[in-house]
Amino acid sequence: MLLAGVLASGILVLRAGAQSPAPAGTTAQPGKPSALAGTPYRNQPVRTANRARAYYGLVWGVESLSIKAVESGEMIRFSYHVIDADKAKTLNDKNLEPSLIDPEKGVKLVVPALEQVGLLRQMSTPVEGKSYWMAFSNSGRLVRRGDRVNIVIGQFHADNLTVE
Repeated sequence: MLLAGVLASGILVLRAGAQSPAPAGTTAQPGKPSALAGTPYRNQPVRTANRARAYYGLVWGVESLSIKAVESGEMIRFSYHVIDADKAKTLNDKNLEPSLIDPEKGVKLVVPALEQVGLLRQMSTPVEGKSYWMAFSNSGRLVRRGDRVNIVIGQFHADNLTVE
């Protein structure tokens, strides 16, 4: 039996129960600890944040995703660092409209366009080693620090990011 639970900190914890199937080449008896009892991996949390970082790097070519509310709370800034320019093109694609979604509140924020400036996002061809950003309008301050949000840009989805 495998027990799993998500702690408030966002860490997924997997624990092997007393009746866990024995690994190949070992013998486990019901009610007794398996051969894994002495291994350093028993009852250790699996950090999903590390897996998410690896996923965004391997699939989308980006790392260091961050969501920050500006001081006034009127804008939310999403930034990322490019490690593979070819994979990161989707995030800078001017034909895709980015959204910041707070699923708990049912709020969807968009990148505003200013008359003299244009869209508040970078849309140039990404370059490896550089960081990029976009700003979402948060008039009404519906999304606040501590909220969990999702970023959607075409097929790119970054879910459950905490607004700083």
